[in-house]
Amino acid sequence: MTPLLSLKGLTKAYPGVVANDDVSLEINPGEVHSLLGENGAGKSTLVKMIYGLVKPDHGEMKMNGVAYAPSEPRAARGSGVGMVFQHFSLFDALSVAENIALGMENAPKLTALSEQIRKVSDTYGLPLAPDRIVGDLSAGERQRVEIIRCLLQEPKLLIMDEPTSVLTPQEVDILFQTLRKLSAEGTAILYISHKLEEIRSLCDSATILRLGKVVGTCVPRETTAREMAEMMVGKVLGTPTRAGLTLGETVLEVSALSLPSPSAFGMPLREVSIQLRKGEILGVGGVAGNGQDELLAALSGELLSPAGSIKMRNEDIGHLGPNARRAIGLLAAPEERLGHAAAPDMSLTENAMLTGAARQNLERNGFLNWPAARGFAEKIIEAFDVRTPGPGNAARSLSGGNLQKFVIGREVLQNPEVLVVNQPTWGVDASAAAAIRQSLLDLAGKGAAVIVISQDLDELMEISDHFAALNEGRLSEPCSTDGLSVEQIGLMMGGAHGMEVAHV
Repeated sequence: MTPLLSLKGLTKAYPGVVANDDVSLEINPGEVHSLLGENGAGKSTLVKMIYGLVKPDHGEMKMNGVAYAPSEPRAARGSGVGMVFQHFSLFDALSVAENIALGMENAPKLTALSEQIRKVSDTYGLPLAPDRIVGDLSAGERQRVEIIRCLLQEPKLLIMDEPTSVLTPQEVDILFQTLRKLSAEGTAILYISHKLEEIRSLCDSATILRLGKVVGTCVPRETTAREMAEMMVGKVLGTPTRAGLTLGETVLEVSALSLPSPSAFGMPLREVSIQLRKGEILGVGGVAGNGQDELLAALSGELLSPAGSIKMRNEDIGHLGPNARRAIGLLAAPEERLGHAAAPDMSLTENAMLTGAARQNLERNGFLNWPAARGFAEKIIEAFDVRTPGPGNAARSLSGGNLQKFVIGREVLQNPEVLVVNQPTWGVDASAAAAIRQSLLDLAGKGAAVIVISQDLDELMEISDHFAALNEGRLSEPCSTDGLSVEQIGLMMGGAHGMEVAHV
């Protein structure tokens, strides 16, 4: 069989780093091929070359045995390559059909396009009404918009980058049914994910990258998740562990907290109540867009709630802003790392100063202690294995996973009494994710109270003592994670009531 896509000796270098070093692989028609590697392994650069976003320095690509060198994404799409990116590129105020039309070279009239959308939706089990406004869609429905946009181009190769990071287990099942149908029809799929059990379930083959080089291949169904993870990092991985669980007194108490969303397409919080004890890790699950950002903003002090109360050590802190809450020990790490958790064009030293000034004694009487800030940044880089030339580098120069390690490390090393994190390991490889989870377990082991907001259910089950689901801005009663199944959690995230779980 002639490979659909053949890469031979692809090399791409940037100043100070070789992103891809002599990479070769083949993908056959109808094959679901996984691309594995830790953050910074070269996955993103490789798919950008395939999709025409980056030009290789050396090597060659062939499509169906014919030379393939797309100068831009439009040329790649013209050759039958489609890509669904990890971050959606949609306009909230426009309809599904209008968004899809914007991504087409010669879009038909909306009535004709709407009919095409309905046909593809029905064929591939992706229910979606073309006249719905994107701002009203769930994360799973938004992903369907991106997928249908690609399918309308009848791709021969579909590249998917972290496609399940914002989906419930039930939505993942729907997506996998669609991908298997496409594969059976002869469409090849290049699948990138850090969720190794998903790869074992879906993919036919896998290529493993490490530091820009191909270090191995495997058949995922015949390889354990741990074996794949260890191939990715080149070492034996440890399992996050925690000392015996001993919960202390209540340190954070939230009662009937309600908050309108600052965004027209956001989700207001509705009478959220939380009791968090010292040493406790509370996992909060939910499909993206159900109030996660608003919950973190309300707890961190970025948004002040007009209704309800927030108390820390029995003292009302609901009127305090972020800096005042940080000073008394309530710290937070938001989901959006570049632009919210970190200033893109500022150095790591400057970003360390932004949230660490008070608790790390980096300023006095209005004067900033930059040598101390640099030392704090260096401490974060070393403790959390942040891959960067040094603390003088800008935040935007780091890969997503390495910036995530820096952001989490910056907050953990300030020894908070309460830490609220949203998506702590989003887009992070297996080794880095294990390190971040261990740091949260260690923090709780020292007596800190931790709230982990995440769409990674395996993560929540691994580190949380109790679980609560966020749905349409309402938080369910927390329940013990002991004996709680992923299926039950999925139903709770979807708003199901009457779950037979052990409440706290």
